[in-house]
Amino acid sequence: NKKAFVELLFWKSPAVIREMTEGYGSLQEGEGAGRRRVPPWTPQEEQELRELYWKYKEVEGSEDIIAAILAHLPAPGRTRRQVVKQLVRL
Repeated sequence: NKKAFVELLFWKSPAVIREMTEGYGSLQEGEGAGRRRVPPWTPQEEQELRELYWKYKEVEGSEDIIAAILAHLPAPGRTRRQVVKQLVRL
């Protein structure tokens, strides 16, 4: 590729560099930056999150509201960070 030197002027992740050296399209689905995408929150999940937040916010002696929310959140696979970020956004 005669224009590969232009690509060297921009920041690259290890996954992109691997793709450049092994050929474009060599990354399998689920590898590289695409695997980090977080599934979007559905309106039902957002409503459930709001309800759980208000329910556990009022509990006396509850030190960790996020842990209580995660324990009762019906959507599996959500991380603590995702829940906190979504609560801040809401």
